[in-house]
Amino acid sequence: MDIIDMARESGMAVVLNARIGREEYHSVCGSLSALQKFAEAVRQSTANHASGRKRRDRSARSV
Repeated sequence: MDIIDMARESGMAVVLNARIGREEYHSVCGSLSALQKFAEAVRQSTANHASGRKRRDRSARSV
């Protein structure tokens, strides 16, 4: 899950403020509807990740 890409895809503006060594510092802004889309994308991603993990756990136990 690339959170920066998820924010952009939700309609938010992502600005690179600084790069210090290997660290990058970003600002993210957007409308309330973009924030709601972003929150839903994060929720979906988390749910998909959890269901994939449950499937792998069941497969490992049945072997």
